[in-house]
Amino acid sequence: MSVLEYIKNSVIAGDDEQVLKDVKMAIDMKEEPLSIINDGLIAGMNVVGARFKVGDMFVPEVLMAAQTMAAGVELVKPLIAAGDMPNKGTIILGTVKGDLHDIGKQLVAIMFDSNGYNVVDVGFDVPTEKFVEAVKEHNAELVGMSALLTTTMLEMKTVIDALEAAGLRDSVKVLIGGAPVTAEFGEEIGADGYAPDAGSATELADTLLGI
Repeated sequence: MSVLEYIKNSVIAGDDEQVLKDVKMAIDMKEEPLSIINDGLIAGMNVVGARFKVGDMFVPEVLMAAQTMAAGVELVKPLIAAGDMPNKGTIILGTVKGDLHDIGKQLVAIMFDSNGYNVVDVGFDVPTEKFVEAVKEHNAELVGMSALLTTTMLEMKTVIDALEAAGLRDSVKVLIGGAPVTAEFGEEIGADGYAPDAGSATELADTLLGI
């Protein structure tokens, strides 16, 4: 087994002490820093995401794996020029106005961060104008909105309409998710896609951006 496979398996196991040993070994073996991240750390997180998607792993295990991956990335980061860090694009993530749920959105943020996206988490109970301002400020390619209540999910359309009014709709893809949300609802309000879970959300984003 290669050292990158060891790193990958340590991420899947959520073993941060072991991943640090494995990453140090990879560095000593002169593995390319970006390969350590892409083929070891992110590769492990991709497996975690796939298993979570089919119900073979659960939220606490995903969080442990994400922390393990982050510990490994911190060790490698000083060896990489800032411009070389993987960056698929910027996503603005938030739970819409009136909705106070946050855990699911945090999990989505972890999955996007693990998959090479720059994540701007604007929080929960987010006013429409804050989504619009964040898209402008960060020149984002994606907006991800969640809602866990039927009474708040209509706020997603308000945000989409506001992006349209601000002249930003053509430059940003909108993803939606949350327990009461469906693909049909996404079509009705003009979203670009619906993701039923965190793992699917990153795959959808890749597809929408042509990655």
